[in-house]
Amino acid sequence: MTERCPWPTTDPLMLQYHDRDWGVPTHDDRRHFEFLVLEGAQAGLSWSTILRKRKGYRRAFAGFDPVTVSRFDEADVERLLGDAGIVRNRLKISSAIGNARAFLAVQEELGSFDALFWQFVGGRMIRNRWKRLGQIPATSPEAEAASRELRRRGFRFVGPTIVYAHMQACGLVNDHLVTCFRWAEVDRLSRGE
Repeated sequence: MTERCPWPTTDPLMLQYHDRDWGVPTHDDRRHFEFLVLEGAQAGLSWSTILRKRKGYRRAFAGFDPVTVSRFDEADVERLLGDAGIVRNRLKISSAIGNARAFLAVQEELGSFDALFWQFVGGRMIRNRWKRLGQIPATSPEAEAASRELRRRGFRFVGPTIVYAHMQACGLVNDHLVTCFRWAEVDRLSRGE
């Protein structure tokens, strides 16, 4: 039997996410934008709820294209508020649109969002070696610094806990337990193997 982190439990969607996506280092701006939208939507909800709505978000937010989302207007907000495929919360929807605009400003200034985000970990994955789920923090000094910078740049729904979840999802930190089969796989990916 394969040993893995306990948090996905037996939920097939969570297991798939854990085994394929979570912690894989990304340098793709569209993927970063996807997780900014999803992590912001997750605030106050379970991650399994958001995973079940991921396809709905992909459809509703133009395949997570920040250029298209940045052009959404009040009519789009109203349309999205009626879309059962996503979390229908005006603040979260409006923040995703505003974050698309802030995201594009970062790309314009630095060439990519990735360039901004990875600087908070010195350009290299933080390789944690947790043995128990209870050891994994909800935030970190790096996430707190990134959160401050994102808020300074006009992003919303980017508190330290949400930013740390983004860092976990996009592989800036390896928070798989060392006993999990994915810890070593993700570690190899971080070294380009």
